[in-house]
Amino acid sequence: MIKRILPVLIACVYCLAVYSQEKVVADGMKINKSMKIKKTVYKIDAANNVERSVIFIEGNNITVNFNNSTLKGSNTTKRPDEFVGVAIMIINSKNVTIKNLKVKGYKIALLAKNTEGLILDNCDLSYNYRQHLNSTQEKEDVSDWMSYHHNEKDEWLRYGAAIYLRNCNGAMIKNCRVTGGQNALMMMECNDGMIYNNDFSFNSGIGIGMYRCSRNKVMYNKVNFNVRGYSEGVYSRGQDSAGILVYEQSNNNFFYKNSATHSGDGFFLWAGQTTMDNGQGGCNDNIIMSNNFSYAPANGVEVTFSRNIVSDNRLFGCDYGIWGGYSFESNFSNNKLRDNRIDIAIEHGQQNKITYNIFYVSKEAIRLWARNEQPADWGYVKYHDIKSRDYTIAFNNFNRCQIILNANHTERLSVFSNIYGEHEKLFNIDSTVVDLDTTINQELYDELSVDTTVSIPEVLNPNDPFKDGGKLAGRKNIMITEWGPYDFRSPIIWNSNPTDTNGLMKFDLLGPKGKWRIKSFKGISGISKMSGEFPASITAQKINTGKTGVLIELEYTGSSIITAFGETVIAGKPFRFYLKRAF
Repeated sequence: MIKRILPVLIACVYCLAVYSQEKVVADGMKINKSMKIKKTVYKIDAANNVERSVIFIEGNNITVNFNNSTLKGSNTTKRPDEFVGVAIMIINSKNVTIKNLKVKGYKIALLAKNTEGLILDNCDLSYNYRQHLNSTQEKEDVSDWMSYHHNEKDEWLRYGAAIYLRNCNGAMIKNCRVTGGQNALMMMECNDGMIYNNDFSFNSGIGIGMYRCSRNKVMYNKVNFNVRGYSEGVYSRGQDSAGILVYEQSNNNFFYKNSATHSGDGFFLWAGQTTMDNGQGGCNDNIIMSNNFSYAPANGVEVTFSRNIVSDNRLFGCDYGIWGGYSFESNFSNNKLRDNRIDIAIEHGQQNKITYNIFYVSKEAIRLWARNEQPADWGYVKYHDIKSRDYTIAFNNFNRCQIILNANHTERLSVFSNIYGEHEKLFNIDSTVVDLDTTINQELYDELSVDTTVSIPEVLNPNDPFKDGGKLAGRKNIMITEWGPYDFRSPIIWNSNPTDTNGLMKFDLLGPKGKWRIKSFKGISGISKMSGEFPASITAQKINTGKTGVLIELEYTGSSIITAFGETVIAGKPFRFYLKRAF
């Protein structure tokens, strides 16, 4: 009996030994079984072709533990707009788990198609592709505008992505990180997924993007500073960047307790070109609840041509708190809106409820209106009644809003049981507003007085994405460099009065704890201070140098820093940084 068992034991031990061997990554590596990768930095350039990848994975029930190895591509350039290729591709698979992976220097870090039950856990896919931005502090360049309106043919790939998923149902993305790129997580035709406890912050495009994606749960994520197209006091555009983007027939998704502050739009939902062409469908019945979408250059929340619930969100310091153009049968309730130019703006909306919100300090709390004409190429307007009509505005608290309700070309408004604090004008309306009723509608009163509950999916050990969020409050902390938003992890000299014409230039020096000194300069004179500690402010007089412009070269010494390109500079090592301005 022992003689029979011994060969079996030897075979088992041999199999375990083979399985436990750490594998070395090589270009063109194909994986079809579970393995652990030998920890090191693999410098492997990828082909400029989205059909090929450095590592190719196909199969079922595979776990690949990358053991905190790093795949580094595009090793002959530091410019992120020149990064090419795909690091890892997964196709036609089921139950694949990727964990402890680091990727930088590629156009696409991880691309998965037709894969069910994909799990990405504890992966850092930072510092991959991003565009060079042409907008400056002084002037916007329209070439920086992005467009995500089409993706049937994977058009989104032109902008690169840390993670790009197509037809990956039941995916779970958790504990992952993406910074210093353009787009973090982009999903196409992905349903029933769970995205939680991730940090997709300080990118120049999109934090989380969805196209034809339904029934996904997006919870406890930090997706701050996904932004471009902003210069404090000069222009506030956003250029279609967003913390969370939801496009084209994406329904029944649940967005809960995410922080998406300082992004072009905090949350950007659009029904899709299908709806615009034939009037059908939309991005309907999504729940956007208990998130922070503050400090957006454009809209804290934009939801258009669809039916949704926007509830219990924080919307501070945006241009528009909520933009709900052509929204219908939607609920905007229990939100906290403060210091926005306009809190809630809805054109051509129908049967919407605005209830239990707190409005504090704005030029206009609520604006409702309709236009006389519609764009000729919108098929949507041929299939829908697009009157602005049938609003319920009740149980809200307004304080220090200049205008409470600004409306025109709108009919059937039921406005009751609101609290009006300090304001300049209650109703700014004209003869185009018909049937404004300020008496209590008992039926609506009873309906709105009933408590409603939402079932919150359980997440094990959820992160707190709002922790320390107040440290960078305000849009003034959005500083867009030529490569995207400044991330406060390395020193920077920032021109704080870029459009002043009196010749006196003001600069803020920001960064980690340390010392700075000016090494050289041209185009300026009379510098107020040549060295000091962070943070600091200095001034200088601009010299009329024609096309020469201004150049200031500085040196930093202090704490360990991470540069804008993801490179670590150890504590105490001198680091050069610059300011360049051409006039």
